[in-house]
Amino acid sequence: MASLTSHLAELVEDADAVLLFSPTASFHDRFADDDADVVVVAPDNDVNADPFVELPVPFRDIRDRIRFGLEGSAAADLVTEGDEVVCVVGVFEGEPDAVIRVTVDETAQSGIYGLFTDSRADPEVIRDVLEVAIELGKKGQKGKPVGALFVVGDAGKVMSKSRSLSYNPFEKSHVHVGDPIVNVMLKEFSRLDGAFVISDSGKIVSAYRYLEPGAEGVDIPKGLGARHMAGGAITQDTNATAVVLSESDGLVRAFKAGRLVLELDPEEY
Repeated sequence: MASLTSHLAELVEDADAVLLFSPTASFHDRFADDDADVVVVAPDNDVNADPFVELPVPFRDIRDRIRFGLEGSAAADLVTEGDEVVCVVGVFEGEPDAVIRVTVDETAQSGIYGLFTDSRADPEVIRDVLEVAIELGKKGQKGKPVGALFVVGDAGKVMSKSRSLSYNPFEKSHVHVGDPIVNVMLKEFSRLDGAFVISDSGKIVSAYRYLEPGAEGVDIPKGLGARHMAGGAITQDTNATAVVLSESDGLVRAFKAGRLVLELDPEEY
C-alpha cells in the first residue's frame, strides 16, 4: 500500500499552504522538497522549521488542533482569508496519517489561539492551569468528581470584582502554579467553594473568591451552571481568562472575553 507521502504532491498541488502537525524529521524533510508553503505546528520545533507555530497543549480534538494552527498561521500572516490550506495531522500514534483540506474563513476562527497569545497571562501560565484542571478532572478528590474555577490574569481587577468566602491560604505566600507541590495544594483546596485567582505571571493570589461580575451579554452554552456563568462573566468584565472544571460532566472549559473558546475532555489526555 502506498504511503501518505507518496500522494502528498497530488494532494497539495493547488493549495496555498500546508500545515504539518508534529511531523518527524524524516517526514518533514521528505515534504520540504515540494513547492508548497509549509508551516510546522508542534509543541517543539525539533525539525528546525521556519515558519513554525508553537502548539502549547496537544489538543487531542483534531478540530481544536487544526483551528489553533490556522489561527496561529493567520496571526503570523502565513495564511489569509480565502486560502485553501492542507492540514497533515496524526490521528493515531506515529507519523502524520491524515489529510484535511480547509478554506480559511470566519468559521475557522474560534479564538483558541488568542486564548494563549492574547491573554494578559503568560501562555505558560494558561497551559499550567489547564494541566491542573485536566489532572483534577481525571482523578477528582478521593475518587469523586469535583468542580473548580481558575481565573487567570488581571488579578487586581478580578479581586476588586469578588469577595472572600473564607481565609485566604495564599495571602502572604509567593507560590506559583506549575510547581508540583503547589499543584497538589490547588487540587486539595478545589474541594471547597470559590474561585482561585492567579496573576499574569502565575502567582496564586487567592482561593475561596466569590465572583461578582455583571452577567449581561455573557454567551455560554445552555445547560452550564453558575460556575461557568461566573467564569464567563468575569472574563467579560476583566482581561482575565477563566478555566472551569465541571463537576457534572467532567469537562474542562476555557472562557475569554465572555465566551467559550475551548472545551477538553480530561479522559482524553
